[in-house]
Amino acid sequence: MTAPRLEINLSKIRQNTRVLVDRLKPRGISVTGVTKAVCGDPRIAKAMLAGGAIGLADARMANVERLRQAGITCPVLMIRTPMLSQVEQIVSSCDASCNTETEIIASLAAAALLQGTNHEIILMVEMGDLREGIMPEDLTDIALQVTRTPGVLLRGIGANFACLAGPAPTAEDMAALSALANDVEAECGPFVDVISGGSSANLQWALDTEVVGRVNSLRLGEAILLGTDPVSGNPISGLHTDAFVLQAEVIETKAKSKLAPLKLSDPALSALSLVPGNHWKTRSILAIGLQDTDPTGLTFPAAVSYIGATSDHIVVETTNCPLRIGSEITLRLNYSALLHTMAAPDVAKVFCSSRPAADGGAASRNGRHPVLL
Repeated sequence: MTAPRLEINLSKIRQNTRVLVDRLKPRGISVTGVTKAVCGDPRIAKAMLAGGAIGLADARMANVERLRQAGITCPVLMIRTPMLSQVEQIVSSCDASCNTETEIIASLAAAALLQGTNHEIILMVEMGDLREGIMPEDLTDIALQVTRTPGVLLRGIGANFACLAGPAPTAEDMAALSALANDVEAECGPFVDVISGGSSANLQWALDTEVVGRVNSLRLGEAILLGTDPVSGNPISGLHTDAFVLQAEVIETKAKSKLAPLKLSDPALSALSLVPGNHWKTRSILAIGLQDTDPTGLTFPAAVSYIGATSDHIVVETTNCPLRIGSEITLRLNYSALLHTMAAPDVAKVFCSSRPAADGGAASRNGRHPVLL
């Protein structure tokens, strides 16, 4: 089978979504599946929807168009502030978008009127992450402008936490978001249907807190795809953490020592020479590099140490277990490595499915088999 390749288990993605949906539902919180890390892949999107996600969210129009061209008709939210150059596409393909700029909202409204429709607006509030967001003191004024603008509808408010610079949200942060929703309603009327409490970074708060306030939606990507908490990096109990695995092929294995220059007449040759030393290790090269993934976001097998990477190579080191030429090693990915790998054209994407366990419970981790999709 071709390498490098990313093996993707749709059953595990569906199961992760179902577990999170079932845990959040009693708290009145729905799940929107975020597909930006997987480039809007329709098969992964359908797995999220089959697991109970009420809709999808993405940050790039190319991904949204990919979803629509695959026949996906569920609500889609544009989670990056729209570009003025794309407002017509966003109105035609996205049911709603996250917004912070009144100029862009006005352009969305004009595009919606030309298309004979209404576009829904989620106003994003700055709550300490210092990425996108309306300052809280300006929120009600902008919300009032939205309600008075033909072509757009105020659907709700939202916030991001722990994306750029801010810490994980606290109970006080989330209570403040609920209070802002109340302020908007007091000024504009009962228009706030959605209070989007954030991303996978908010999941631990949502599951642990006794009072979620008015927060009724989370946008989940990393938790569904990788089964991990983006704040701590720890696995989330009950979720699969191996829905994505990367296979890389070994193209060189040699015993090499530390660089030690020989005394040659040509200084350039001397600097490049290796001589036997007291610290021999076995180094191997994998046929994958910076053009294909984020090497710092990979987890290597226990006996393999990451040394470095160039555009087309990853160098690893082993002790007492040389890697055979042509063999493959299995790598686990964090979120950064996943999004780079999904976007890499030279990494094959192979979709797998798990056979149902005999007791009808979670799928067996040893029952993976390729499926044609």
